[in-house]
Amino acid sequence: MKRIKEYKKLFKVEGPINLKDLKKSYRGLVKEWHPDKFQDETKKEEADIMSTKIIDGYHFLVSIAPETKEANLEAYKTTITEFQIADWYHKGMLLEVTFTDGNKYEYFGVSKILFGKFINARSMNNFGKRNIFNSFTYRKSMKASVEI
Repeated sequence: MKRIKEYKKLFKVEGPINLKDLKKSYRGLVKEWHPDKFQDETKKEEADIMSTKIIDGYHFLVSIAPETKEANLEAYKTTITEFQIADWYHKGMLLEVTFTDGNKYEYFGVSKILFGKFINARSMNNFGKRNIFNSFTYRKSMKASVEI
């Protein structure tokens, strides 16, 4: 959640993320912080760091935007209903779940207590569907490559 708030603040986004407004803000920030605009090496390095943060933040916010989630909803539903949990990782308030189809999703705001219930549940898949997968802000973090 901290990451979401930090990026929203950077892009001056309040409430739900609108992709059109986010893109406009992104373009403005990229122009403002482009390293080639600066002559001083210190400022250039600072701009380089800020540019990387802007790019990462943009891609992150796009991945959790309602429009993105809506466009990928069918694939997400297929993954959480038809495939099993292959692996999981929890740190802080972030739960990362890898499914047997190779999709990996990050869920934000999952407490240590809820994570404990998740890993100790009789059926992690059912517990996840009832208490996590449809309740928390999530994003697809990657699709694993299929080895032949």
